[in-house]
Order: sequence, then C-alpha cells, then structure tokens
Amino acid sequence: MTLNKFNLPDVGEGLTEAEIVSWKVKPGDEVAINDVLCEIETAKSLVELPSPFAGTVTELLVPEGATVDVGTAIISVSDTMHGDPTPADAPLPAVQADESAPMYGKLPADGGAAAGGLAAGPLVGSGPKADAVKRRPRLTRTAIPADTMHGAPEVEPVQPRSAEEVLSDGPASAGPVTGHAVTRRPEWTPAIEAGKPTLGGAISGLMNRVLAKPPVRKIARDLGIDLADVVATGARGEVTREDLVSYQAQRDAEVDKADTFWGTSGRPQEQRIERIPVKGVRKATAKAMVESAFSAPHVSIFVDVDASRTMEFVKRLKASRDFEGIKVSPLLILAKAVIWAAARNPSVNATWVDNADGSDSAEIHIKHFMNLGIAAATPRGLMVPNIKNAQDLSLKELALALNELATTARAGKTQPAQMQGGTLTITNIGALGIDTGTPIINPGEVAIVAFGTIKQKPWVLDGEVIPRWITTLGGSFDHRVVDGDLSARFMADVAAILEEPALLLD
Repeated sequence: MTLNKFNLPDVGEGLTEAEIVSWKVKPGDEVAINDVLCEIETAKSLVELPSPFAGTVTELLVPEGATVDVGTAIISVSDTMHGDPTPADAPLPAVQADESAPMYGKLPADGGAAAGGLAAGPLVGSGPKADAVKRRPRLTRTAIPADTMHGAPEVEPVQPRSAEEVLSDGPASAGPVTGHAVTRRPEWTPAIEAGKPTLGGAISGLMNRVLAKPPVRKIARDLGIDLADVVATGARGEVTREDLVSYQAQRDAEVDKADTFWGTSGRPQEQRIERIPVKGVRKATAKAMVESAFSAPHVSIFVDVDASRTMEFVKRLKASRDFEGIKVSPLLILAKAVIWAAARNPSVNATWVDNADGSDSAEIHIKHFMNLGIAAATPRGLMVPNIKNAQDLSLKELALALNELATTARAGKTQPAQMQGGTLTITNIGALGIDTGTPIINPGEVAIVAFGTIKQKPWVLDGEVIPRWITTLGGSFDHRVVDGDLSARFMADVAAILEEPALLLD
C-alpha cells in the first residue's frame, strides 16, 4: 500500500493561499480520479478540487475553515480500495509525497481557452437579494389583484396563515376563508385623457403587470408578498412557486435576525461586537478596490435616459419564439449598447500600463475585443465575471451568456479564469432599487457603467408631460485615459441605444 499526499494547487494565476471551505470526503471513503475532494475559496472564487488519485482516503490533513498556503499537503489517499488483498506480514511503507502525481495547471488568463467555458446577470440583484431593501407588513397590506389590471379597489376577506401552511398547501389550497380583511388596490395605470391618447398610455402596464400563474398569485396573497418584489426565474420571466419559497425564506431570516440583532442590552459593549475575518474573495476585492481608487484618477458623469422603447423591445423579445425559455431583461439591451458605444469610442475599452522599470513612461493598450464584465453580488462577496469576446455574440447568444453568468455566480461556482481579462464592466445597481451611483473602476480597466433602476416618471415629450420609463446611467472613468469629452460621448452613445434600440440594426 502506498500513501499519496495531495498538495494544495494554484488553481488561478499566481494565487498564494486558499481556505478549505468544506470537505466532500472523509477518512475511509473510496475515491476515483476526478472525484471532488473539497471546496476551497481563493482570492477569486469558490473552486472544487478533484482528486488526482484513485484509492481510499486515509486522513484529512487540514480542517474546514483553515487558510493554508499553496503547496501545503491537505489530504492523504492510499492506493488500495476496500477488499484489496494485503499480505498480513507486509510492512507499511513510510508516508511519502508522490512527486509524479499530476498537479493542477494554471487556468488561462486570457479569453483563449476560457472562452469555451464561458460562465455568463443579480448580476447585482439577480436571484434572491442578499440584503433585502425593505420589508412588507405580513397581515394587512396592499397587493396587486391576480385577476385584473384595472378597476375599483376591492376588499377580500383572507385569514392570515403562516408561511409553512401556505407553502405546504401549494396550488391545491383553495378559495378564501373568513378572517381579517386585506385591502387590495388595482394596479396603477397612467390616466389617458379622453380622446387624447399618449405615448405613455401605449406602454402602461408594461412592467407593472407581473407574470405569474393563478396558484402562485394566491400563495403570494396569502403570505402578504408583493410579486413585484420577487425576482422572477421562470422561463418567460414569470414568478414561480420556488421564487416565492426563496423570497419567503430570505424574509423570515431577515426578521429573525432583526429581532435579536442588538443583543442583550445589559452586556458590556465590548462583548457585543461581532468580529468577521476578512479573507478569500472579500479580502481580494477590498485590496483591488483600494488600489484602483488611489491609483486611477476617477471622474464620474451621469445621464437620465428615456428607456421606454427599450422596455417595449424587451417585451417583444419575451414574446418572441426565438427567445422562448430565455430570460430577457433591460440589462441585455444595455450590454449591447455598451459594446456598440465602445466600438465608436475605443479608448474606453483599454488598460493603462506603467513601465516595468519604474520610470514615468507608460502605455495605453486599446483592446480590439470586449470581455464584458458584469458585477455580481454573491453570498461570498462581489465578483466580476466577464463574457469573453462579447462583441462577437448575437443578441440571443448574449442573453444566454448573461443567464449562465448569473446562475453560476449565484451558485458560487464562478471560476478564476472567468474573472480574468475583463476590459469594461457593467454594474446593475438598479436591480436593488438604486437610482444611480459612482462605481469604482475594476482594476486593469478604465471604465465602468452603473445601470440604475427603471421607473415611470413624468417626462416632457413633444411639449407634453407624460409618464415614461426613465433610468439614470452613471459612469466612472480613468481620467488618465478617458477625458471629459470622450466619457461624455461614450455615455451619450449608450443612452442613444436605450432610447432607440433600433440603432443596433445600423
């Protein structure tokens, strides 16, 4: 019998340490080559380590939660399986490191080999929100009627029930029962003057009408959940029962934590401080953001945009057979707009490179390809995976890439190669209900665009004040590369596409 020690590999580009998040095996387990041994958190992401050996696990050399250097032995595996004949008098060899064991190669830093493994959304705000922006009352509240978009307010008697009762009943739970009255209001629709239809009326209800099946709407009513607050993951953008379960679990956890957050008031304040070690993704992000903020002179500009035509276009895409089963959102149009605008203003898709000898000379590297980064809020911190060669993707292919990126990021499975080589980043803060902000440029890039929430607001069009879907774009730029004129032209081009997506056909 031979014992092999498996050393922690460098699974990224020059990583020096990683945390053992969880072991997937225990001593005595039999493993085959490529079976997952454990999950580690590096400075880039959460990564699964497959076994380079076949045999029986003899010892876990590092406990869960420990951070160790690359090259440290973390597990030992014997080369015998249970039931293999072993002579009773055979001496046990000394534990040794198998120098010939395969080690993990470094993942490519560019888009070449990684492009095939594209992981392409939260996204900030995709999936259940990491931290809810607001909480709704549970008993008496307003909600959107499930079976009507217009009409007078109605009162429906509903007996308050627990989340467990409602979700366990599912679609089979039948009609209302007597109890507390819940006031319901109709969905708001812009008023249209008699004989004087407006453009705003043509898009009324476009986003106010949340897609959901009747059983799902009933569950939402019983739980006191506004469907507009739930992130939809259905194939056609509808809210599913699973979305309600996830949202309710997050809301319950928030309430439970809020009730006990302040702790016992009688205890000394020093004993009421929660200390959280900064490590892994959060540590790397903090270091990168500080370096970016103090090395690249940031300049930020903002522009309000009438995105009504974008909203109409998104609605048509959702109804299109070509996009059936694909989640489509305004972020897709913004991504296309950024790619289009960067081609017209190439210096925003660039990198500032200092001379390696420390002299004052430097170079600006303009990239003739777009690795489009999408900032994604995950339970492990902020990640910015990017879509390799996004300029070559059709609208449908880009939508698929965004969906894959969001799904992978939410699951914490974004790989280091998928976060390397970005050229320009979008952060979708609007998904969290934020109007705009001044984002920090991702290191190695010179521009980032913040996409604010889209709301119906009064807007002057052809001399008339009518409701339109308005959003605010915020952009931050490295002023060493992008001056005021260039940044303004780039943001104006992005805004032009959101105002008229048909320009993409040019």
